[in-house]
Amino acid sequence: MQKEQTFAMIKPDAVQRGFIGEIISRFEKKGIKIVAMKLVAVDRKLAEKLYGVHKGKTFFEPTVKYITSSPVVAVVLEGINVIEMVRSMTGATDPQKAAMGTIRGDYGQCIGRNIIHASDSKETAQFEINLWFTKDDIASYKRIDEGWLSE
Repeated sequence: MQKEQTFAMIKPDAVQRGFIGEIISRFEKKGIKIVAMKLVAVDRKLAEKLYGVHKGKTFFEPTVKYITSSPVVAVVLEGINVIEMVRSMTGATDPQKAAMGTIRGDYGQCIGRNIIHASDSKETAQFEINLWFTKDDIASYKRIDEGWLSE
């Protein structure tokens, strides 16, 4: 089993509602390592790059407006099978369909304010990590509990 990295973003609604610590705590309690993190005021240029695949869709402009409305927390997470694990922890995109116990299921109410973003593949994760962080921003270290988390 090989470690991988993924990108997650705690969105404006979660930042404004005071959920940064709660969300980060969930990842840490699961044994996922945080290797980069920053609070960012997102400008339109960055938002358009992040959501570029949706350009031309009806929700593109409202999404860009929303993501630039308040700071977000950008995070690089590391662990074994971390992309799938984080996606599972975040829950369905629509919080009304997300299972209780997931981040969106516990804190979200509507799809337009769904608390968190998480990369859906290795390719997307790499693109998003490179969009938000440089190599120098990402820390390489060993957590004391790593030997206890996997075989």
